[in-house]
Amino acid sequence: MSYTLWNDQIVDDQQVSINKEDRGYQFGDGVYEVIKVYDGEMFTAAEHIDRFYASAEKIKLTVPYTKHKLHQLLHELVEANELKTGNLYFQLTRGTSSRNHIFPGDDVLPVLTGNVKEAPRSTENGKSGVKATFAEDIRWLRCDIKSLNLLGAVLAKQEAHEKGCYEAILHRGEKVTEGSSTNVFGIKDGILYTHPADNYILSGITRGVILACANEIGLPVKEESFTKDQALQMDELFVSSTTSEITPVVELDGNSINGGVIGEWTRKLQKQFETKLPVAGTIENHK
Repeated sequence: MSYTLWNDQIVDDQQVSINKEDRGYQFGDGVYEVIKVYDGEMFTAAEHIDRFYASAEKIKLTVPYTKHKLHQLLHELVEANELKTGNLYFQLTRGTSSRNHIFPGDDVLPVLTGNVKEAPRSTENGKSGVKATFAEDIRWLRCDIKSLNLLGAVLAKQEAHEKGCYEAILHRGEKVTEGSSTNVFGIKDGILYTHPADNYILSGITRGVILACANEIGLPVKEESFTKDQALQMDELFVSSTTSEITPVVELDGNSINGGVIGEWTRKLQKQFETKLPVAGTIENHK
């Protein structure tokens, strides 16, 4: 038996019913997060919850629970499913009302759902590296909001998949922004480069951990955008996300990065990242 978070209750999956006029279904009107669980512990849960509330605020959606209460509910969901290692997904929509672009009134309550998926940690890509391809960034201009509107990212990821690549590295004109579901980092002459956390990218939680790791190992960081040509000339290139952790890119559109060999700084960052696991935010982080 598996369990789902449905508003403020942990229920059997079969009990959950979402109305056909839920605004998440009809408009993608909502926000979401994915938290990685290692050995039963939610990793960087507090940071994910903070971003969840920030995304909701940006679309004028009020989360009907305190951060502490939500953290508690997510913890209970992990425990109810006896999840050891895997992914925790949760989302909030603006609720159910007759289809209308205008927001419904205060009598319509948001709908919170959450579920977990067992996903043993895979380290193969981190050890061998992956192939990536460039794709034009056709998404909207508020990528800092982790909204349910993901069609632009889906199309880019599908394009990469059809080319036999792990990820699509997006660009607006010549400037690299991020991946279809990752942040992008390049290392050149001992300096780590990544796009600044503005409206063109989602400021990843793993991205934040990596920047802290870079500081700890003495790798200078410049939050600056770089071009497609500069990406191809990087000494090292990698992507990151909650589920991808630190994944080296060894080939980009048929061009070898660092001779197809994972670089020394990337290895050091991976090692430092390992020291953070499975330490996670605790419920006491949000009161």
